[in-house]
Amino acid sequence: MKSTALPTKTKTIVINALFIALTLVATMFIDIRLPIMGNGGLIHLGNVPLFIAALVYGKKTGAIAGAFGMGLFDIISGWAIWSPFTFIIVGTMGFVVGLISEKVPGNRYLVNTLAVAIALIIKIVGYYFTEVILYGNWIQPFGSIPGNVMQVVLAGIIVVPLAGRIKKQITK
Repeated sequence: MKSTALPTKTKTIVINALFIALTLVATMFIDIRLPIMGNGGLIHLGNVPLFIAALVYGKKTGAIAGAFGMGLFDIISGWAIWSPFTFIIVGTMGFVVGLISEKVPGNRYLVNTLAVAIALIIKIVGYYFTEVILYGNWIQPFGSIPGNVMQVVLAGIIVVPLAGRIKKQITK
């Protein structure tokens, strides 16, 4: 009897492509723009598939999903100037969340919460300095912080309780 399982390389490519697409779609179609000064901030659910990718499949898939999924969002949405920054910032978020989840021992719920909290810091600091570079202003970027906090916290609330269950289901 032939095995129907995908070879490891093919499976990895498919999973990475799936999470790139899910991150792109969740960022593009499930978003709210905040009416705050400057850029104002954007709340979207793109961090949900990004964090699932990182917590369930690891740092490489998390980095790929974040970098390419949200980087493509910027290009498609007409914000191409943001894309290289997003690629680095969100790719780093995905990598770090996956790395912490893989390497830090202990209660998975607490470890994954810590991973999301560190991703929040990466996002706030990364986008703050990106806006300083793009706008040439040290004050205006503060207007984006509430949106960045809300989108990561919301994603954490959704993903952290589910990540362990999803991982158990795929490893059965």
